Amino acid sequence: MKSILFILTNHADLGTTGKKTGFWISEVAHPYNFLKDKYNLVFASPLGGPSPVDPGSLEAHADDAEVKAFLADPVAQKLVATTVVLNTLDPKDFDAVLYPGGHGPMYDLAVDAFSLGFAARMYEQNKIVAALCHGPAGIADVKLSDGSFLVAGKNVTGFANTEEDAVQLSAFMPFLLEDKLKQNGGLYTKKADWASYVVVDGRLVTGQNPASGHELAKKLHEMLG
Repeated sequence: MKSILFILTNHADLGTTGKKTGFWISEVAHPYNFLKDKYNLVFASPLGGPSPVDPGSLEAHADDAEVKAFLADPVAQKLVATTVVLNTLDPKDFDAVLYPGGHGPMYDLAVDAFSLGFAARMYEQNKIVAALCHGPAGIADVKLSDGSFLVAGKNVTGFANTEEDAVQLSAFMPFLLEDKLKQNGGLYTKKADWASYVVVDGRLVTGQNPASGHELAKKLHEMLG
C-alpha cells in the first residue's frame, strides 16, 4: 500500500487577533475520509504531538457529515493528537506529501527549514507534493537543489487575496499567500472565491480553498494510481 504524509501545523495563535487558529478541519477531514482506505496515512508536524484545530473551522463545519465522521473516528483523532516529529521521517518512505491549510501553516510551516527541505526532497525524488488552501505556504519558499523555487514557472493556486480580505485577516498575516506564490515565480490562477479549484502541474498539486479538498484528494488518487 502506498503512503501519504500529511504535514500539519503546530501553530495555534492567529497573529495579534487574540484568536486561535491551527489547521482547518475540513481540509484534513475531507482528504482523510477519501484516502484512508486506499493508502497508509501518516500525520506529522514540526514539533510532533497534537496539532491544533482552528476553532472557527469547527463552527463553520458543524453540520458537515464528513467532519462529524472524522471527529468521531478514533484512528483519525489519534493521528491528530500524536503527530510524528517531522524530522524523524524520510521522504523515501512516502509516495506523496499533503500540506493542509488553516492559518497555522502561514506562521510555522512557511518558515520551518526541515519541512521546506522535506518538500524539496520529496519533489526531487519524483514524489507528489500537494498543498491545500493556506497549505501552499509550506511550499512557497521551497528551494530545489539548483537554487530555484519549487513553484517557479509552475501553475499553482492557493488561498486568494480576495478570500483573505473577505475573512478580514489580511492585515494579520505575515504575508499574503497569493503574493508570495507570485513573487517566487508561481503562475498563480484562481476561480471565484470559495469555489473548488485544483491545479496540477506535473507532480505539484494545489487547491485554492477549503472547498477544494475533495477534488484535490481525488486528483492525488488518480496520480498515485
